[in-house]
Parts: sequence; C-alpha cells; structure tokens
Amino acid sequence: MTDYGEEQRNELEALESIYPDSFTVLSENPPSFTITVTSEAGENDETVQTTLKFTYSEKYPDEAPLYEIFSQLNLDDNDVSDILKLLALQAEENLGMVMIFTLVTAVQEKLNEIVDQIKTRREEEKKQKEKEAEEAEKQLFHGTPVTIENFLSWKAKFDAELLEIKKKRMKEEEQAGKNKLSGRQLFETDHNLDTSDIQFLEDAVQFSHHHLLKRLSFLHYTFLPPLSKLETTWR
Repeated sequence: MTDYGEEQRNELEALESIYPDSFTVLSENPPSFTITVTSEAGENDETVQTTLKFTYSEKYPDEAPLYEIFSQLNLDDNDVSDILKLLALQAEENLGMVMIFTLVTAVQEKLNEIVDQIKTRREEEKKQKEKEAEEAEKQLFHGTPVTIENFLSWKAKFDAELLEIKKKRMKEEEQAGKNKLSGRQLFETDHNLDTSDIQFLEDAVQFSHHHLLKRLSFLHYTFLPPLSKLETTWR
C-alpha cells in the first residue's frame, strides 16, 4: 500500500532544497506551497515571472495536485492560459510519480520561450517600422500616382480650403470696415490734418473767386452791348 504522506514529505524536503529562495510553505494540512519561477533575462534584461501554487490532493501522486497561478509579472492573459494548459498536460502525463519538479521545469522552459517570443515580436515591430519609414520616404520623393478618384478627392479638399480662406478674408475686410475711422475721428487723431484742411479751404475759396470772375467777365462780354452802341443809343 502506497504511503502518500511519506512521498509528499520527501518531495517537499527535496523542493525546499532545490528552490531555497523561491519555495514558500503556505499550510501543512493539506500541504500547500508556492514556487516562484523566473525566466532567463532577455536581450534587454527583460524577464517574465510567475508564482505557482500547489496543493497536494489526498492521494497525490496517484492523483494530480491542485495548481494555480498565484501571481505573475509581465505575462499577458494568453501566456497565463498557455501555462495552465501546460500544467494540465504535464500532470496527466506524470500521474503515479512525484511531479512538482517536472511541472516547474516545464513552466521554466515556457517562460524562456515567452521571452524569446517577446524578442522576436520586438524585432518584427522594428522591421515593420523601418519598412513603413522607407515607404513614407519613397512616397515623399515619388509622390502618389494620380487617379480620377484621388484627384477628385484632392480637388474637393482644395475647394473647401479655398472657400474657408475667402470667408476669412471677407470677415477680415468686414471687420476692417467697421474699425475704419470717420473723418472727424481722423481729424481729431491726426493734428497734421489741421493745416492740410485749412489750406484746402483757402485753395477752394481762391478757386471759387477766380471762377466767379471768369464767369462775370464772360457774362459781360456776352450779354452787355459794346460801349459804342450804348453811346449811339444815348444820342
């Protein structure tokens, strides 16, 4: 008859020796503990980490232990799901044998794979950005081929922008008209207009006098009879 308690105690001692810095006992009945697993450092020293919680079932190792992700660092939901699936598969394959070390080792390898995937993903993102930058540079020098569709689209945008510019100018001109000073305001704000307006009035008066004399002279010669005729009449 299998002594499950003995096998469990022996494994716990071994695990504590193998993982002295990451093994923590949570309870003795039922036996429950955690082991923190950290990946190897990636290219930029990034790591991923998870803390696995195990609880022995009464007939472990003939039955699978209970397990869960107790905590995690830098893992997304898909990674957590993949780790749980991996634990289920390994537990099924190792029934009848103490298996915690095997399960932890499988998770350790999985975490290393995740770090490699992060590195690959970053390299792909970098290549994609470089490709996009290269394409943008080509567009800058070669332009976009003109088609009826993109020409009409450009023209519609151009017309809309032109209309906005015209509206803005009209508004500015209207505002400028409202702010235009009256003659009185100009006179009051510019003292130079004093002299100029007086000179203008003097010139106007002189012009009027001159024009009046010319008209009187014209009327004299046109409507008044010659002096010789007047003398004849008087005689």
